[in-house]
This record gives sequence, C-alpha cells and structure tokens, in this order.
Amino acid sequence: MLVTLATDVPTVTAAAIAIGGLLVGLSCMMSRLSGVIGVPISLVFLIIGMFAGSEALGGINFDNYRLAYICGTIALVVILFDGGLNTPIAGARKVLGPAVTLATAGVAIVAGVTAVGAKLLGLDWPTALLFGAIVSSTDAAAVFAVLRDVSLRERVRMTIELESGLNDPMAVILATAMTAHLINGAPLDGSLIPLVLWQLFAGGLAGVGIGFASRVLLRKTPVSTPGLYPVMTLGLAMLAYGVPQQFNGSGFMSVYVAGIVIGNGHVPYKTNLAHVHDSLAWLAQVGMFLLLGLLIFPSQLPPVAGLGVGLALIVALVARPIAVTACLLPFKFNWREIVCIAWLGLRGAVPVIIATVPILAATADHLADDQFVALFNLVFFVVVVGLFVPGGMVAPVIRGLKLADRRRPKPTVELDIASSKPLDAVHLSLFVETGSRAIGRTLSELAAKDCGDDGLPCDAVVMMIVRGASVIAPRGGTRIEAGDHVHLFCSPRSEGAVRQAFGA
Repeated sequence: MLVTLATDVPTVTAAAIAIGGLLVGLSCMMSRLSGVIGVPISLVFLIIGMFAGSEALGGINFDNYRLAYICGTIALVVILFDGGLNTPIAGARKVLGPAVTLATAGVAIVAGVTAVGAKLLGLDWPTALLFGAIVSSTDAAAVFAVLRDVSLRERVRMTIELESGLNDPMAVILATAMTAHLINGAPLDGSLIPLVLWQLFAGGLAGVGIGFASRVLLRKTPVSTPGLYPVMTLGLAMLAYGVPQQFNGSGFMSVYVAGIVIGNGHVPYKTNLAHVHDSLAWLAQVGMFLLLGLLIFPSQLPPVAGLGVGLALIVALVARPIAVTACLLPFKFNWREIVCIAWLGLRGAVPVIIATVPILAATADHLADDQFVALFNLVFFVVVVGLFVPGGMVAPVIRGLKLADRRRPKPTVELDIASSKPLDAVHLSLFVETGSRAIGRTLSELAAKDCGDDGLPCDAVVMMIVRGASVIAPRGGTRIEAGDHVHLFCSPRSEGAVRQAFGA
C-alpha cells in the first residue's frame, strides 16, 4: 500500500502540474485573440477554463467552491495590490470624491435596481436581493486589463480604476448580509450602515498604516539579493489584506490603499518591483479565470440561459447607468463622461467569487445548495454577457464619445535603472512631439551655457535617445528630432523645468 501511494502521488502531481502549465501557457498564447475578436482577455481565460472542464474537452472534474474562493481571494489581493502600485496619487486625489461615491452609494443603487429587475423576471424577493448584491460591484481585474489597451482621458480613467479598486467591500458586505437573511432569517435593517462605514474606515486606515510602514521597512531593511524585494512586497500585500479582516475591516480596500502608498513612495528597486508585480497580477488573473471556468458545468446553463441574459442586460443597460448618473451628476461630469463610466462597469471574477459565499454558507449549515448553484450560474451569465456587450465595444464607444486621450507611441527600447537605495532623482521618458521647442536644437544648446530658463536644468542628464528602432548615444552635438524618446535623470525639483524644455 505504501509503495502504491509513493508511486501514485508523484505521478498524479506531475500530471496536475503539466495540465496546469498547459492551460496557463495556452491562455497566454490565446491572449492575442482578445484583440482580434474584440473581447476582454478575461473572457478568453474563462472560456479556456470551461473547455478544460469535466463536460468539455479537458475532462477535469472540479467543483470545489471552497478552494475556488480561497484561490480567487488570493488572486484578487495580488491584482488589487498591483493596481495600487500603478495608481498615481495626484490623479487619485482629483477623483476621490466621485470614485468613493460610486464605490458605496453606486454599488447600493446597482444592487437595488438589479433586485427589482430580478423580481420582475420571476425571482422571489430574498433571492433577488442576494443576486443584486452579488453583481453590484465592478471587477478590478477586468477593468484594469481593459484599460491597459485603450487611450482614455485621465479623469475618466482614474475614476473607473479607483472605483473598481474600492467597491469590493460594499458588495461583499451586502452579499454576506443577504445570505444570512436568506439562510438564517437575519433581519435587514439599519445596522448595515455602521458596518459598511467601519469596514471602509478600518480597511483604509490599515492600508495607509501598512503602506507607510512598508516604505520604511523596504528602505531600512537590506536583503541578501534584489530578488527578495518583490517577495517582501508580496508578503506585505498579504499582510495588508489579512490584518484588517481580523477586526472586521475590509482587506480588499486595505491592500489596494497599501499598494497606492507604496507605489507613490521612494523604495529600492521600484521599477523592478513594478515589473514583477505586473507579471504576478497577470498570473493571478489567468489562474483565477481558469479556475472559475472549471466551476461551470455547461449542462446546467440552458435552463437558466434566458433569465441569465435578461438579468445581464438589466445590470449593464439599466442598473449601472442609473447608479452612475445619480452618483456623478453632483460632481459635474458631462453626459459623455457619464455614459463612458457607465459602459465600462465590467463584471468579472469578483461577482463569481462572491457567488460562492452562499454555497459555502449553505454547505456549512447542512442545507441543500441547489438553489445557490443555480444562482451561481445566473451570475456567470451576467459576467459573460457583460464582457461581450460593454467589454467588446470599449474602444469604439470611447472613440464615439470623443474621450480618447492622445496616446504617445511607446519607445521600442526601455531604460530600467535598478538601485539598492532610493534615489533622489527622477527618471523621465519624454516623447518629442511635433511643435516641441527642443526640435532642431542640439543637447549642448539645450543645456544653455548659463542654465537659463529655456534650457535643461544643470542637474538634468540625458542618458539615451530612442529614434525609431535605433538607440542613439547622447553627445553634445546630438540634435533632437520630432518623434524621439529622450530618457534622462533629474532632481525632483527640476522635473517641471525639464518637461518645459521639451514641451510644445
């Protein structure tokens, strides 16, 4: 018996690893399909997971909702932390009011309007309220992935991103309360309001505290090799999620806020940290959607297909626009911005993960979970239809609303500087546009012998010029041309003067 186990375990483990590697690799290779067919990449990962399931080509039988919840939560922590690292604090401050309003009142409005629609389509009130709560928040993974590939004005982009990073706590609280009401008959009263406020306050406070403490820790604690810094920040992200959860605070808000605080501070190997966490976030997104795809059994979908599509259209075309309009009009957003933000309220993995909560609660209370599995399948339709309808038309809608921000082309060559200590310098990559005052001038002329107002400051150093596919070593006689990407270093106080020297 012992010999048999020793033989089987390595074989099964190797097979599981090989299958996992195949699915992840296939998902990455199929990512190009997203741009060709015009749908978010998240949907591609989800469909591959479905095809790998027990009722499709792969034959993998997976129905472990508890494991899916755990893995999905870990993946969301990684994704939200990466989103925070890439959120500029200056831009976030400008849209904090509307984003927080959308993440709280907006989520409640979407839940309420969706519940009314679900009731009209035949669900009983408790189930309709639970369904509305589950699908009430947008998905950070889907939103971040879509916005990477489109050009969008900063105010609109930052509002959508910040809302997506902050609105999970509200949906989790509402869904948990509705689940308790449906299973145990717990009352739905005003006690939810202080609970929501506490979750947001405790999560935000923990995120700020852990974020600033992490800055100090990263600067003051040398490690044996630079490769350990991303390991440390990953551990700090997990800490930022877990600590407030012990005090009924929102771990999702905490990890996102901690990412913002760390990403906007001076920490060692900052560029490398950003690259590593970006890769980890993509790995988390691939794994999460593959796993959620495995949970779907196609044979269970036809009986709820009509209802699911109807509910999906209510969420995308009725509930979300009403909520966005009500929340953003007081902040003087124009109608084009409101339409765009309403359209980009994508649902993804978050509602699917939240939909496992009632199943787990019913199992824990030894109740039949068939009703909640059917609800899980309805949520799947909301996610898939939402990713097809709004998600597949993001770029055309942005262009039609004339909200596209002029995107500067990316250089063919990047310059990364790794430092074991925070540098009192700023790395700038500047694109020389037509009309720039720097065009036709040499670097010597830009340096301005007396470091005048129209030239480069004395502490600015040009490191590299990228012209098309060529890398040009900067010399005093090197002449700037339109379309150049100029990489340089300067002190933080000189950044404005440097941008002015290359400005139009």
